[in-house]
Amino acid sequence: MRRTLFLSIALALQVAAGTAAADPARAATQAIAAQPLDSALNALSRQTGLQFVYSAQVAGNPRSPGVQAGLSADAALARLLSGTGLRYRYLNATTVTIEADTGSTPTSSLPDAAAPSLAAATPTAPTAEGMGAQNLETIQVTGSYSRSLEQAVDVKRANIGFSDSIVATDVADFPEQNLAEALQRVPGVTIERSKGLGTKVNVRGLPSEYTLVSINDLATASGSGGRDVEFDMFASEIIQQVTVQKSPTAADEEGGIAGAVKISTARPFDYKERKLVLSAEGAHNSISEEVDPRFAFLAADTWGDWGGLVSFSKAKRTNRTDSTSGINFRPMSRFLGASGTRGTQAAAVLARDAGVNVQNRTNTDETNLIVFQDKVGDRVYLNEQDKWGATASLQYQPSSTFSVTFDAMLGGYDTTEDEYDAAAYSASSRSTLDTIHDYDATTLAEYGMVVLRDVSYTATQHEMLSKERINKTDYSQYSVALDWKGEDWYVDAMAGFSGAEKTSDFSNLKHVAYAPSRTRWTGRSGETVPSAASNGFDMYNSPDKYLFEAYETTLEKVKDDKYAAQVNVTRMLDLAFLPALHSVKFGARYTDKSKQRQYGELKITGPAAGDSAWVNKRTLADSPLQWISDIVPGGDYSIKDLDWQQVSNDYARSAFRYPGFHTPFDAGQYYQVDEKVTSLYAMTDFAFDIGSVPVTANAGVRYVDTAVTSFGYHPIQRPDGSTGYTDTPVSKDGSYDDLLPSLNMTAELAHGLLLRAAASKTMMRPALTDIAYKRTASWSSFRFTDGNPDLKPTYAKQWEVGLEQYLDNGALLAASYFRKNIDGVVINSFTGIVPDVAVYNANGSLNGIYDFDVYQPVNAKGAYQVDGVELVAQLPLGMFHPLLDGFGINANYTMLDSSLAGESSLGIRTPMPGLSEKTWNLTAYYENSRFDARVSYNHKDEYVESIGYDMYPIWRDAYGQLDVSIGYRITDNLKVSLKGINLTNEITSGYTMDPSFPTMYEASGRRISLGLRADF
Repeated sequence: MRRTLFLSIALALQVAAGTAAADPARAATQAIAAQPLDSALNALSRQTGLQFVYSAQVAGNPRSPGVQAGLSADAALARLLSGTGLRYRYLNATTVTIEADTGSTPTSSLPDAAAPSLAAATPTAPTAEGMGAQNLETIQVTGSYSRSLEQAVDVKRANIGFSDSIVATDVADFPEQNLAEALQRVPGVTIERSKGLGTKVNVRGLPSEYTLVSINDLATASGSGGRDVEFDMFASEIIQQVTVQKSPTAADEEGGIAGAVKISTARPFDYKERKLVLSAEGAHNSISEEVDPRFAFLAADTWGDWGGLVSFSKAKRTNRTDSTSGINFRPMSRFLGASGTRGTQAAAVLARDAGVNVQNRTNTDETNLIVFQDKVGDRVYLNEQDKWGATASLQYQPSSTFSVTFDAMLGGYDTTEDEYDAAAYSASSRSTLDTIHDYDATTLAEYGMVVLRDVSYTATQHEMLSKERINKTDYSQYSVALDWKGEDWYVDAMAGFSGAEKTSDFSNLKHVAYAPSRTRWTGRSGETVPSAASNGFDMYNSPDKYLFEAYETTLEKVKDDKYAAQVNVTRMLDLAFLPALHSVKFGARYTDKSKQRQYGELKITGPAAGDSAWVNKRTLADSPLQWISDIVPGGDYSIKDLDWQQVSNDYARSAFRYPGFHTPFDAGQYYQVDEKVTSLYAMTDFAFDIGSVPVTANAGVRYVDTAVTSFGYHPIQRPDGSTGYTDTPVSKDGSYDDLLPSLNMTAELAHGLLLRAAASKTMMRPALTDIAYKRTASWSSFRFTDGNPDLKPTYAKQWEVGLEQYLDNGALLAASYFRKNIDGVVINSFTGIVPDVAVYNANGSLNGIYDFDVYQPVNAKGAYQVDGVELVAQLPLGMFHPLLDGFGINANYTMLDSSLAGESSLGIRTPMPGLSEKTWNLTAYYENSRFDARVSYNHKDEYVESIGYDMYPIWRDAYGQLDVSIGYRITDNLKVSLKGINLTNEITSGYTMDPSFPTMYEASGRRISLGLRADF
């Protein structure tokens, strides 16, 4: 129910003589969607400069019908009030009251010269009688979840294409750990999780890199190696609104086949008065048992023509994840292809214990169909995050027709992840089959595959690994935006910079022991136990058996800079010979992107550089050890009744990194990609009636010219047999241009019933790692692997049609069907030969002159299809019965069908990795003036996570999560909230090809938080 507290559009009445007259007869700037009256009048006020005042008790807040673009202010106002039982009355040239229509026929109180034409209005001439300004109410609405849903519906309806939004109350006040998890509530949006945290966003089931992300209309840099954005680095508190645009217009920046995620930060004139928000929260993780703090504030004010806003948030997260795993299939070619007794014994054991007679041990077409468990182990992850974000906005807005805004966004996202593994590597280079205890020739018989379920191996490689990943990301964004509205011309422009720098420091302390062991699948994943053969040992409790192998380090640094400038010009039209054409819009955008990547690795094998004194001599027992239950917070390992000892990463970093140690960057791993894009577009807006049905349409075309320069170092082999890289980078240019047409249409078939349709051609540029002109060489296989700056984008021709029923109080029922035909997907392929390459032996002698094959990423031939259905229901239940006042439901369901198959060299057709056929969300809520409660369940069906060894699809099981939020407003300004994430403590699990071959069982626990929020 929408209560009697509404935002009065007018803040003051300007009745005094000499007030600068507005021209209410001029054309409205754009269409206004059907929506609650207060929102519609607010939109009309921004477009015309008129001020509206009314009594909330008298006027109520009925839902007004939509208004097409190009009408005069009076015609638009008459349309908004049609059927509401209200009329309007001018107090002067700029101020209008809204009051009950008593049926009288008053006369204008304005001078003739100032009186507007009222021909389009139902009340033909208002009088000066009636309510005075001093009797009108001005009551500020406080934020609520139902109000945020209504605002999101208003945004959806006002957009001529297909889109869905969430607004500030929904983002900042929902029990989400980051922006990625807030977005999973949007229809057609799913997220990728890592260790229980949402990280990346998938729109309509397509991979995350298929989505364009922008903040304040500026494409976002994140520091990832590709084009996808890591959403977990953004704090939700600094976001004002997020819109997922699923059908583009010509004015929208290209780059997203799946869609575009448009993020907006808050600005001072978003608030009608001074605003101060403070919040604090403490959150408890059930596995780590740590309590983490989170703080945020926002302050905004306006003074005259100026406004300023600052916001800041800081959060700490301690997430522990316990995991046991049986990782993937490994093809039997690992053993059968080995020389000597390893290969012959494997063949003999297969024949003896499984009745499998291998005809040709070197024929991978045969041996790849016999599989065993690759690596089994128990793992504990401790992920500690420190995240901060800040925004600042300065606005100059001397009138409703002109503004200049400066926006800044800064942040840092630092994570340290400790991983402790007790693992057994079945495919050891020293090992082969000893005994097959159980095998399965029926489950995957349709593929001709035999799975060895339970096997003893002659020399399993047991590993105790202490891994540490330290990631530091700093991002910044600055932009200036200008908006100007004349009577017939509107101009908006933007210029800005977005940059991110990410450094990843990884280390792995590796101790190894070789011994006969038995590995098998269990109900949850896999396990390794001592073999019945001699010389077996307890892998969890024999530290003196594990020998030091190496302390491995890698260092990666990615620098991502993006500059952009854009201008848009709109011309409002009123053509007698073509009245349906209401506006023409055209514009240009220029972007300049650069991404650099440096990478290096080093192995420490002794107490000084180049020293290998520790290798195979120092044991795990020579370092101070701690039980896993003590080394990370939270106590016992939660997956099994199991405990073991390892070296802490804190000790490893101090003990094994000798003085002066650093990981040097490898010149051969360096690359830089520069991309310059010039875009021009033109589009038109139409509004006309087909019979009694009003129709709005938008049609346009976007021209895009892209130039790429990519360079990196290429490997060489010197005459003495040593290898190295070219002295200077090798560069290559690439370019392409495209025309991208689009059409969006909306027809109001009946009051509140919209038929929406869209069609367009979209594109997604190739990943920068694929464009990068770098080369790796295999001197023994006579093969080069290159990047490819000549790659073209992946394209999609798409269309969508849907019905949307808008009801009172923000209620919505919607259904849509969409199809995408995708072509130009990037795959790796043989592309040519480099002739006459000299290959030298290690002693410097010439091995021979060879032709080297070249493999590169290329655009695959052929097209693939993705079809989908989306259903949305948003229902305030008070519309059905007064007893349900305050209750509501917000639900959506997406079903996908795709012919886009994952690549498998075995010919096993799988869905595109990351694509889930069914996803759905359900939120039930209740709220009144003091209390609110929400229960939300998010479900994603199973999907292919990856394809192991390019052969075997690895599935992630269906996952559902229950989140709850309860809030109580102690005073008008103070609210306490209790939130729970993953209350049912759901487990993440997966399998290879069939659920009877599980690959993982991972627990990240539930999270409970208590928070306090103050609004002034």
